[in-house]
Amino acid sequence: MTRKLEFRDGVIATYPDVLSAEARAAIEALAPFDRDRHDLMAARIERRRARAAGRRRIEFLAPDTVIPRTAIRVRDARAGHFAGGEIPADLERQWIQGTGPATKPRSSPESGLRNVAYALLSGADGWMFDGEDALGQVDTMSLDNQRNLRLAFAADPLFLGVAEQVAAEMNDWGRDFFGRAIVPDWRAQLGFTTRLFRARGLHLDDRHVRWSDGVGFSAAIVDLALYVTANHQRLRAEGRSIALYLPKIQTAHEAALWNDLLSALERHLALPAGTIKVYVLVEQIEASFQLMEIRAALSPHFVGFNTGRWDYINSVADALAWDPGFVNPNIDAITMTYGYMRVYEDRVRRAVNTPDRNGRCALWQGGMEPNIPVGSPAGVEAGMRRAVAGAEREQREGASGKWVAHWKMVHIVRPVWERVGEANQLGRPFPRLGYGAAEAEALALLEPAPRTVRGARDLLSVALQYGNAFGRGFQAAALKPADFFGDDDVLYLMEDMATGEIRVSILWEWLHKRAPLSADDAETGAAAGEPFSRELFRRLLAEEYDKLRRASNRDVHDDSKATTLPIAREIVEACVATPAKAPWYVDLLNLNLNQHDLEVARRRIARYLEAFAADGTRITENLDFDPSSEER
Repeated sequence: MTRKLEFRDGVIATYPDVLSAEARAAIEALAPFDRDRHDLMAARIERRRARAAGRRRIEFLAPDTVIPRTAIRVRDARAGHFAGGEIPADLERQWIQGTGPATKPRSSPESGLRNVAYALLSGADGWMFDGEDALGQVDTMSLDNQRNLRLAFAADPLFLGVAEQVAAEMNDWGRDFFGRAIVPDWRAQLGFTTRLFRARGLHLDDRHVRWSDGVGFSAAIVDLALYVTANHQRLRAEGRSIALYLPKIQTAHEAALWNDLLSALERHLALPAGTIKVYVLVEQIEASFQLMEIRAALSPHFVGFNTGRWDYINSVADALAWDPGFVNPNIDAITMTYGYMRVYEDRVRRAVNTPDRNGRCALWQGGMEPNIPVGSPAGVEAGMRRAVAGAEREQREGASGKWVAHWKMVHIVRPVWERVGEANQLGRPFPRLGYGAAEAEALALLEPAPRTVRGARDLLSVALQYGNAFGRGFQAAALKPADFFGDDDVLYLMEDMATGEIRVSILWEWLHKRAPLSADDAETGAAAGEPFSRELFRRLLAEEYDKLRRASNRDVHDDSKATTLPIAREIVEACVATPAKAPWYVDLLNLNLNQHDLEVARRRIARYLEAFAADGTRITENLDFDPSSEER
């Protein structure tokens, strides 16, 4: 029987502008690549399993290897013997890129469009409208996201009305915070910011499209097809780039699949080859072993790398889950200057500044600034001082710009690059990358840092809060540990899916590697040198969960405390306690979207963990795709 694509009941009729005939044709044109995606995701899990079984760390590729799906040898990629793409004019200066979704959970178009208005009026050089880590997936949020972008980019009257109102609100804030308006001409300001879009990663299935045999279909393909099909004509007519961020790439082979998807879509839409430009988020440790290979595999689409923090830390912890000698410290100790993070950032800046055969280098966009200038005067002052210092460090290290998670931070951080005045740092001289044993070992470099009960509480509290927010559709959420609720000297941080991933991952690491604590804890009686035990984990989980149950509606919505919060607890406990470490926290969260039955959640969690432990199967399809399904 020939497989066909199916769309969930009602979505085509409800979203005829998003799931248009043209958009569906583009998805169909790219659909054959989904089999390759499934094969690559299976290969990921097999590499992970084989390294754990053989107790082997990740290694550099052999120089004579040909990058799969290309004719490029590894040694040639490393030497820059490939033809990279040109950087378009609107990407040459990207001092500050904001990130966030183009909608809100269960919102009207007017309400969701406020997100786009804030972004395009922010003064950011670019805005990455997120389809992945910061975009909720409840109901039809992924389709709302696409609809709102189309309306905003087309300057629809509905959007313009929202933008005028938002500009007035932003100016009120600016007058209060800076003593001046920050949007002098809102219509002109709407044209300033470069539009970028982050598709979902290859590891995720879409919630509204699947194969007729019930197998999940690539969310990455759906996002790519919908965004480019809807917006390419208008973006090009305005002289703008079609620019994407590609997440969670682990290998050059995966990058080459992305390149084939981009090229196939260009052919389908009759776009010149290399029209679509991409940044790659270096979020996976394996990618740090193949940076030049990834650059080469994506040419001529590639323009730059981005260095994130949370996802990368999670990938290191996951890749070394088998190694009892590798144990992370408290999460707040793992800054971009810590051990393996410092090495990773250095490799990225060397990779982008290695010229290709035409002498072209690539861009490096620095990491995320999660602070929000909301809190007590002392808290805001301290938080903003840290934010500016972080931006100054990245600029000194060679980044051409950085990310912020909230529009208010644009005006606080962008002056760091304005004062320097250079559009970018392309071609800044750094030593060439090395590929020896010492370089490989440095990518897992640990340095002395605390590992405390206080740190475990922070991990647990934020993991629970994030899982709860995800279940409510807020994949981007302002969070801080429960013990600091009500303390306005401690600012909320804008967190996304990576926040949950790394907290669960480190907790798993501490528990199953019996990580020794570095200090006594008077409250629990735990002593320095004692391992992080199952008993301590259960006690802390119960206590942190109880704090969230008792928290005010401001910090934990009251209507979540008997619905999504108990499911978040169940997922966190299962993920941390299971001996066979799950590769993604998001998998279990996705399985329980739009349902609040704790018993159903327990069955789904058990089914997932049992399947993964048995043979590495990840259950990633939408179990509620068919309302009549008995899988409840």
